[in-house]
Amino acid sequence: MNIRESTEQWEEAYLSPYAAFSKNSKGREREEKPCDIRTAYQRDRDRIIHCKAFRRLKHKTQVFLAPEGDHYRTRLTHTLEVSQIARTIAKSLRMNEDMTEAIALGHDLGHTPFGHSGETVLNQICSEGFAHYRQSVRVVEVLEKDGQGLNLTWEVRDGILNHRTSGHPSTLEGAIVRLSDKIAYINHDIDDAIRAKMFVETDLPECYTDVLGHSVRERLNNLIHDIIGNSFEKQEIIMSPDMEKAMRGLRTWMFENVYKNDIPKAEEGKAQNLIVMLFHYYMDNPDKLAKEYLDLMEIRKETKERAVCDYIAGMSDSYAIDKFEQLFVPKAWKAI
Repeated sequence: MNIRESTEQWEEAYLSPYAAFSKNSKGREREEKPCDIRTAYQRDRDRIIHCKAFRRLKHKTQVFLAPEGDHYRTRLTHTLEVSQIARTIAKSLRMNEDMTEAIALGHDLGHTPFGHSGETVLNQICSEGFAHYRQSVRVVEVLEKDGQGLNLTWEVRDGILNHRTSGHPSTLEGAIVRLSDKIAYINHDIDDAIRAKMFVETDLPECYTDVLGHSVRERLNNLIHDIIGNSFEKQEIIMSPDMEKAMRGLRTWMFENVYKNDIPKAEEGKAQNLIVMLFHYYMDNPDKLAKEYLDLMEIRKETKERAVCDYIAGMSDSYAIDKFEQLFVPKAWKAI
């Protein structure tokens, strides 16, 4: 019995005609023998979950840098919330849930330590530029498995690359993740900001909450229902105009009142200076890079600058701080 083939037959019988069928994938860069149990997209999902970059997300900042408290989101919990929202939408629309989950779980693998502040400063100091969505693809194509990459399908890599606001995914599953990412971070960042006592729920502009809802739970429920209701049996993933306008407005309000606020930004300058100093140190001392990054230059002929960016971008917050302390903070001397 070939379970994969049975699953592929089930997809053809049950999924929407607009869904991405596993058997029709454009395939991988390196051809592989199909699994007799898992479809191509199930294998992608499993590879992402088991990779090192995914595990490091638990120690990477979402919004609040090194918060004191167990309940603030990290990049990993954000990723899991995106996955949950995206899977709910995909299942309701009879899209390929496995592919949707794979894209969601992989979309932020390339994020730097210290959240978007780390991404911003790396983009400024690296002449080749840096963006987390491109780095996420680089992680799965090159950096994982000692330079071999995860060899994911074309469709999943496309969804990861195009999850950003200005992205244009080639599949409806990718479009679902793109919207789910915004829904997740707007609402869970509100929740974290309220926990941090930056504001209370009633401080949110009523012109947006009257449309979206007056609690995180209400907003998530309304946004998910709106996407499902407006996209059902259609060849596009869309929201109603009023709901989309309100979500965009609330997102803008969050940028002005949370992401640029002094509370989450309090340590940003220190974090960015830390990254700058690490960058220049490894540019001056490339021999101190881990072996896998030396191999990028020697075997793949990558530039030193790109290898240094790869190394720093892959660091967790805590690892970056530890490296900084090892390299730049003097140790107390004592007689033996």
